[in-house]
Amino acid sequence: MDAALRHIDAWIFDLDNTLYPASVDLFGLIDVRMGLYVQRLLGVDPVEAKRIQKQMFREHGTTLSGLMQSHGIDPHEFLAFVHDIEMDVLSEDRRLVDAIAKLPGRKLIFTNGDADYAGRVLQKLGLSKSFEAIHDIHACAYQPKPHVASYALMVEAFGIDPRTSLFVEDMARNLKPAKAIGMTTVWVNNGSEYGDHEADHSFIDYEIRDVGHWLDELTATL
Repeated sequence: MDAALRHIDAWIFDLDNTLYPASVDLFGLIDVRMGLYVQRLLGVDPVEAKRIQKQMFREHGTTLSGLMQSHGIDPHEFLAFVHDIEMDVLSEDRRLVDAIAKLPGRKLIFTNGDADYAGRVLQKLGLSKSFEAIHDIHACAYQPKPHVASYALMVEAFGIDPRTSLFVEDMARNLKPAKAIGMTTVWVNNGSEYGDHEADHSFIDYEIRDVGHWLDELTATL
C-alpha cells in the first residue's frame, strides 16, 4: 500500500463513470430518458429539452435537483423513469472486484442517483457484495454533490472521519467539498461529460484514468 494512503480507513466511490469507464456510455441512455421526461413535462421539442436539461445539470448539480426546484416534480417518479434502461453495456470487472476486496477498511458508494439503480449497476459489475452501503440522492435530502450538505449527511450517517477517508469521483468539481472537509481525493479523468469542469489540482490529490488499474496496482502487495 502507498505509504501516503496507509491512514485511509474509509474508501468512498462515486458510481457512474467511475466504477466503469465513461466510454461505455451507460449514462447516455439515462440522458435520453431525461430529455424525454423534460419534453413531456414542459411540452418542448427535443433540442429545447436538452438545453434545459444540461443547464439544470450545470447549475444545480443534477437535472433532478433543477426540476424539483423549478417545477416541484416527484423525485421517485423521475428517477424510476430515467433509470428504466437496459444495462447490457456493463459486465463484471474481476480485476476491480478483487482489488476493492483487498482494500483495508470500509467501502461505501456516494452517488447522485438512487440506491435501486446503483444496486443494479453494482450487480452487473460483480460488485453487489463489495460495499457496506449506498449513500444516494434520497439520503442526501435531494441536495446532490457538490452541495456541501450532501457530504455532511454522509459523514454523519456512517460515522466516518473525513481525515481518514478517500473519495474517488469522475466529476472534478465534486471533489472540492470533499477536500475542504479533509478527505483525500482521487479524480478519474476519463473523458466523462463535464468531468473536467472546474478541475483544479488544489483540491485533487490523485489524478487517474481507470479505477480498476489504479486499485490493482495499489493493492498488488496486499
